[in-house]
Amino acid sequence: MKVLLINGSPHEKGNTYVALHEMENVFNSEGIETQIVHIGNKDIRGCIACGSCGKTGKCCFDDAVNETAQLFEEADGLVVGTPVYYASANGTLISYLDRLFFSTHFDKTMKVGAAVAAARRGGLTSTFDELNKYFAICGMPIATGQYWNGIHGRSAGEANQDEEGLQQMRTLARNMAFLIKSIKLGKEQMGLPEKETPIHTNFVRP
Repeated sequence: MKVLLINGSPHEKGNTYVALHEMENVFNSEGIETQIVHIGNKDIRGCIACGSCGKTGKCCFDDAVNETAQLFEEADGLVVGTPVYYASANGTLISYLDRLFFSTHFDKTMKVGAAVAAARRGGLTSTFDELNKYFAICGMPIATGQYWNGIHGRSAGEANQDEEGLQQMRTLARNMAFLIKSIKLGKEQMGLPEKETPIHTNFVRP
């Protein structure tokens, strides 16, 4: 079992990393393999809606999106971490996620997703909601903890002083590990839920 953790902060070892590393320790103790990928300081542009990924199976911009696509496919769970900017996630991370989710065509159903946000003070919950939408649109169960998944700190490493935030990360990781193991067992015994052919409707009619 594997969990891919995406660090969307420009700072590789900042407070977002503190949150992800706290979760990583729990995953490892649960026998789950982990990998933290730092993309927050990369030059990642947004989607240009060219549609080429529908033909080639990968994004036309050959950057961190294509580099991590296979890691995502192989993972049983995905954790996305970000600092909070103007009550939302880092723009680089959003560009990355838009293209990663749209350009990868493998079945994401029942991969477990979790979002965590780091802030000096406010904007955590709106950022948390923003990131969860990526999981929900793909049929990915969303792991939760004992509160909304956030941690506080301003200077790099200051989040290590947020005892409640750290506990929240540990609780989230334990819950996520339980979900991953339970889904693995369910797949073995019952398979995946039946899927209908998607129905797409438009609001505008000719």
